[in-house]
Amino acid sequence: MEGLTKAYPGVVANSDVSFTLKAGEVHALLGENGAGKSTMVKMIYGLVKPDSGRMIWKGAPYAPAEPRAARASGVAMVFQHFSLFEALNVAENVALGMENPPPMGELAARIKAVSEEYGLPLDPSRMVGDLSAGERQRVEIIRCLLQDPKLLIMDEPTSVLTPQEVEILFKTLRQLSAEGTAILYISHKLEEIRTLCDEATILRRGKVVGTCTPRERTAREMAEMMVGAVLTPPERAPRKDWGDTAPALSVKGLSVASPIPFGTALKAVGFDVARGEVLGIAGVAGNGQDELLLALSGEIRSEPGMVTAAGVPVGTLGPAARRRIGFVMAPEDRLGHAAAPDMSLVENAFLTGAIRKGLTRRGFIDWAATRDFAEAVIRDYDVRTPSSGAAARSLSGGNLQKFVIGRELSQAPEVIVINQPTWGVDAAAAASIRQAILDRAAAGAAVVVISQDLDELLEVSDSFAVLNEGRLTVPRPVKGLTIDEIGLMMGGAHGMEVAHHG
Repeated sequence: MEGLTKAYPGVVANSDVSFTLKAGEVHALLGENGAGKSTMVKMIYGLVKPDSGRMIWKGAPYAPAEPRAARASGVAMVFQHFSLFEALNVAENVALGMENPPPMGELAARIKAVSEEYGLPLDPSRMVGDLSAGERQRVEIIRCLLQDPKLLIMDEPTSVLTPQEVEILFKTLRQLSAEGTAILYISHKLEEIRTLCDEATILRRGKVVGTCTPRERTAREMAEMMVGAVLTPPERAPRKDWGDTAPALSVKGLSVASPIPFGTALKAVGFDVARGEVLGIAGVAGNGQDELLLALSGEIRSEPGMVTAAGVPVGTLGPAARRRIGFVMAPEDRLGHAAAPDMSLVENAFLTGAIRKGLTRRGFIDWAATRDFAEAVIRDYDVRTPSSGAAARSLSGGNLQKFVIGRELSQAPEVIVINQPTWGVDAAAAASIRQAILDRAAAGAAVVVISQDLDELLEVSDSFAVLNEGRLTVPRPVKGLTIDEIGLMMGGAHGMEVAHHG
């Protein structure tokens, strides 16, 4: 890559970016949200055309007009969001990603052979809707490997995997690199980068600000290179005794069917969260996290008596009535569920803030107050956007995440439920979101954080539970829990043999 530049209205995504990849090298691309990583890989994969600069691939000029041309040249990409059809089986999904798929029987045999050769066993006849997140990712990777790529681009590949699945993935990537495939690896998980990658190029605000050999740096040093500042880990205030005998949020025997196709029903989920407490809920994607958020937010109603918040039985209430008593929530899917993509940040602030922030007057929207609220969130949570009038979809993922979380936390909530608070968010933004969550807990809110990022849960939680196939383990204090124990709690219900350490 030589001097690649790409600008969009109001923002330069990449400015004069140059770096080199060698055959068989695992190369990390690091940077905060909006640093230009995604635009960079989209140029390599033919989804975006650079404004200037050039790429050289195997000694010849390379300018793919579309992903098909990139694939034909030997470049493959596994995206952060899976592009699979749940109602089709594995082989059918793989066939859709190929230019000239062979007959189904032959393709199924190839999938089986390649998946076993690379230690990612897959049954070609299984429906994708029945697969775990880790298995779905295998489908995406096998689809790429059948093209025999010479460069494999991976965008946040481990955000939905258990620690055990991450080990399997890394073994496969090392095998590929030993065979001469170059791997360009984007991740916010810096310890993984230290374990896996040979070299790293660091982007900040669209420019290359440095390179390093990850093994020789600490995670903190790399994070500080990305941010260009010294990072302070979130600080926990000592927990106060709020003198309450009743929990702020109480869930008893919560059982609901899933409204999501191929979703997971909740089976007798129960837990209590006190004022000032953070309960962390872990689990591999697809084990009932979305359903739990929907049941707590009021988008799925439950039987009376199953959910009580701030002393009020809320099972039969909808989201607006729950907000009125100070029960707020931020779902995982920020574009479409937490925010309306084509609405401005001001309008999005109104959508959930209207009741708690008093943004209506005599039945009309008070636009001045709503704009003030949106601008306060943008300022307090360092949301990078040209203005509060910008559409939600125009923000980078991390900035929209900061806005959505800030909008909820700014409503002086009593009870907060957040699914994946820092999903796809860089180190500095993640630290500030986690600090904001801890600050709300210190102010007396009861907080439930549902996340697949174990390090995050261990950093913010007082107690910890795992969601497995719609069932929740009994919450345990975080103190003294090891990553190994957590990994076994998470993987145990997926038919994996759990080794009992005597």
